[in-house]
Amino acid sequence: MHHVIGIDVSKSTSQVAVAVDQEIVETYKIEHNVFGFNRLKTSIQQFNEFPDIVFEATGIYSRRLKHFLDSHHYSYRFLNPSAAKKELDQLRPNKNDPNDAKNLALTQFILDRPKSYVQNPIYIELQDMSLFYQQLTHDIVTIKNRLHRVLQLTFPEIEELFSTTDSQQFLEILQAFPHASYAQHELQSLEDTIQSCCSRHIRQIRLERITKRLVSLASQAAPAVTMHSHTVYQVRYYSSQLVALMQEKDAVLNEMINQSRGLPEFEIYMSIPGLSDKTVVSLIAELGDITRFQTSNKLNAFIGIDLRFNDSGQYHSSGFITKRGNHIARKVLFKAIGNKASTATYGHPNHINDWYQKKKQSSDGRGTKKIAIGAMSRLIRTLHYLVLHNQLYDYEIASRNSTI
Repeated sequence: MHHVIGIDVSKSTSQVAVAVDQEIVETYKIEHNVFGFNRLKTSIQQFNEFPDIVFEATGIYSRRLKHFLDSHHYSYRFLNPSAAKKELDQLRPNKNDPNDAKNLALTQFILDRPKSYVQNPIYIELQDMSLFYQQLTHDIVTIKNRLHRVLQLTFPEIEELFSTTDSQQFLEILQAFPHASYAQHELQSLEDTIQSCCSRHIRQIRLERITKRLVSLASQAAPAVTMHSHTVYQVRYYSSQLVALMQEKDAVLNEMINQSRGLPEFEIYMSIPGLSDKTVVSLIAELGDITRFQTSNKLNAFIGIDLRFNDSGQYHSSGFITKRGNHIARKVLFKAIGNKASTATYGHPNHINDWYQKKKQSSDGRGTKKIAIGAMSRLIRTLHYLVLHNQLYDYEIASRNSTI
């Protein structure tokens, strides 16, 4: 007898359908708590043979169900929502949660979906940290824009104090001098204030240069508000928020690096010229255990750089990427291609950059994005090959081996 359990996952509940030999024998609803999962556990254990468990990925809402199944070592079929939609479209004249659970169960008898690969939990942890890292990056950009807006009213010239406004030192000085009027003191007093407000000690020569520059900029300023305006408080608030966010972002990145070092692919990724530790841990977090992909083409589809063609009659398109995969991984890979080009100029050649530069020269600068996508695909193929064969990158071997 063939037993299947189909589960349609919602926000805090799931609809369960139990099928035996292509017939639904039981349906019920569970909550995502101890009592609901114990009810599901009873259904799983009532059969002599382990049933096929099928459910769709629904983001964070399916995580508790997935964790329950993993912790009890129950195998399952974890479906991509778009793939599941195509499979069930013909069976959904009346779409609702009970019918979806039934259809997931019944189609398993026909499609015989393979068991999903269960990754090491460290990859899930890294992915969660990567998401938090991306959220911190987004928050930093938002706060920077808000800080820039209010700073135009109090002391816009201070943005010229350093070559960049991204440093923690600039933000610490900004908290001490949120308005141009705060810089109207004797040089020695200003030097003492700057030295005390910065977390890192500043050498005397540089301190004097910063102080004189600050006084010069303040003398040119014509603020739109007084030094007692609430806008001054906002400048201090946003600058302190930025310092905290930047420190938290660095802490998350360091934790990701520490946790990734124990994974076998970390050293393999690091051996490829142009990949920094930040890029490596981001790729590990977003791609996960790439040994679960049988070919690099499937990995391309997971990322969303697989090609599609819209051909009709005499028209033949050059193809376009689907962009249906992991957009963060695409962004990291795209930046990595640019880093490879700069790394190669400093005596660290790699065969991917060789191909990239050759294509750019032959195209006369046209279609550079498509060439970059091609380089990304080659990088993915290289990563996949090296991890599967447990090899470090070697430029000479890679240049001769067409499979990477």
